[in-house]
Amino acid sequence: MKTKSPQDDRILALAEPVAAELGLEVVRVRIMSGKRPRLQIMADRENGTAIEVEDCARFSRALSDVFEVEDPIAGEYDLEVSSPGIDRPLTTLPHFARWEGNEAKIELDRLAEGRKRFRGILAGVEDDTVGLDMEGEDETTMIPFDWILEAKLVLTDALIEADLKARSASSATTEGDE
Repeated sequence: MKTKSPQDDRILALAEPVAAELGLEVVRVRIMSGKRPRLQIMADRENGTAIEVEDCARFSRALSDVFEVEDPIAGEYDLEVSSPGIDRPLTTLPHFARWEGNEAKIELDRLAEGRKRFRGILAGVEDDTVGLDMEGEDETTMIPFDWILEAKLVLTDALIEADLKARSASSATTEGDE
């Protein structure tokens, strides 16, 4: 789910080592079409905390150096490096585990129980499945990770509060290191 195409896969393969050197994790790679294509790369810190503008700038400069040599996109394009934001996409099993207890929307690549879209509270990860507690259901719905086409957190007051706490804890840790 980090990528959608073979070209995205190639870009991810180039970007992940660069991100790792900077202590970052690539969350998602997308090429957005338009008059001038836009290569969007979302990243977080490896511990899941949000990156700052300075992190985006460092990652962008480092990527530009690699992309100048490797040329993963024909022609001109714009490179956009950003944080995934509060209502972030969930692209790996550890993301689903990390955000357990928060509301998410999940879209599948196939029909399950007569539908492709699900919404509920993330209820953890078991093997290669994601647990989702949905309103009106007595049991946790278990969704195979391989079936998930896209997933993202839903912006709620609880998610905003959790994000603010994580940012406070992160900045307290950073200040304590200085």
